[in-house]
Amino acid sequence: MTLGCQGWTRALAFTLAGWAALALAPPADLPMNPSERQITRGPGGRILTNTGVWSPDGAWIVYDVRSDPAGERFDGDRIEQVHADTGRVQTLYQAQQGARCGVVTHHPSEPRVAFILGPQNPTPDWQYSAFHRHGLIVDTSRPGTGMPFDARDLVPPFTPGALRGGSHVHVWDPRGDWISFTYEDALLAGFTDDTPEHDANLRNVGVGAPGRPVRVSRDHPRNHDGEYFCVLATRTTANPAPGSDDILRACEEGWIGTEGYVRPDGTRQRRALAFQGHVVTPRGQTIAEVYLVDLPEDLSIPGDGPLPGTATRRPAPPKGARQRRLTRTADRPHPGIQGPRHWLRASPDGTRIAFLMKDDAGVVQVWTVSPNGGSPVQVTHNPHPIASTFTWSPDGRWLAHVMDRSVCVTDASSGETRRLTPRCDEPESPRPEACVFSPDGRRIAFIRHRASDGTAANQICVVDWAPPTPVPRSVP
Repeated sequence: MTLGCQGWTRALAFTLAGWAALALAPPADLPMNPSERQITRGPGGRILTNTGVWSPDGAWIVYDVRSDPAGERFDGDRIEQVHADTGRVQTLYQAQQGARCGVVTHHPSEPRVAFILGPQNPTPDWQYSAFHRHGLIVDTSRPGTGMPFDARDLVPPFTPGALRGGSHVHVWDPRGDWISFTYEDALLAGFTDDTPEHDANLRNVGVGAPGRPVRVSRDHPRNHDGEYFCVLATRTTANPAPGSDDILRACEEGWIGTEGYVRPDGTRQRRALAFQGHVVTPRGQTIAEVYLVDLPEDLSIPGDGPLPGTATRRPAPPKGARQRRLTRTADRPHPGIQGPRHWLRASPDGTRIAFLMKDDAGVVQVWTVSPNGGSPVQVTHNPHPIASTFTWSPDGRWLAHVMDRSVCVTDASSGETRRLTPRCDEPESPRPEACVFSPDGRRIAFIRHRASDGTAANQICVVDWAPPTPVPRSVP
């Protein structure tokens, strides 16, 4: 007889009870706490973002409704939330006039969500794309009412604080003040090389700060206002010199620490982002390395170029934005960040930036690097590759991820990995896009593509677990 994942959960609960009665430990390859629950039901696609999917009280999980399992078709028109205990579903936003929406994240302490909104009334020259989208913020206590996050200004003279293209994956910093995002430029779309006359459209990382709404003229039908003052934080070039620190793409960013990080001189950098920077090695290979950008407190002061850019030049970072490289892996047997698509995530104390890279045997493992640089440290040493994005527990002790078709947690200090759900057949294995700790660190949200009534659909699942109590250190 073959048991599905749900059957294994029930069987293992009984088995573990038997082991406890016999005072025996379960085998290491079986779940320590197999209390998995499927939260959603019925047809339809559901996609979790890689972070920020829980409401601050841990009661709700937010998601979008794209049709394919991987969410590669951006065709959803609703943002929803499901109650983690009751399974009750609530629509937070219904897109109108042909628009599409998705990639939703929750504010860490307030009833607000942010997500991508594509063009309303799309036209042949303005369809959904990486440079034809923007962020929308919705108060979850007032579903359906959206507030544009980033302003767009497509006609010179351009407006400081507004951008000219599309923002993506909007994530609040741990305090819920600023928002990071990736960006591409509509005015530069179609240009693939930097020339003396014109910049190329390249992906960059941007940030937005509240308290300074941006108002733009209506001399273009796709212009709109925004509630956050937005700038680009990174600097790219379409022609990186081989072996240099120049990058041609900045993406998959993550905030560093709840309070930033401490520099070697003991001072604190309040806000910073880690991100993947694509470099060209001396051999001409393009790989992704870990980069960091320190952010100034005032985003409105121009650096060495106009904040909103020009008709032929990319927007320039503000004064005080300092970009630097943290890893140099070109000489490793398997160079560069590798594995499933993932976003860099820093420990809450800001001391470690986690990323995925292959070990010398070619197995994708978790690694960390300090925001002050230094050699990367290998965290996991498993025979199976890490197979998903990951998140840190709120106390910084654990990393949640998928490995060997199971949801797992890894002790960030020892590197020991524990399997929380049984290994499943491929069709129902936990999906790679999300594995997200709840605010209390005792639940992990993820997706299974599961058949029900003859129809397979992405379903949101949650596994509960009780972290072991740390052993107190003896005091001499």
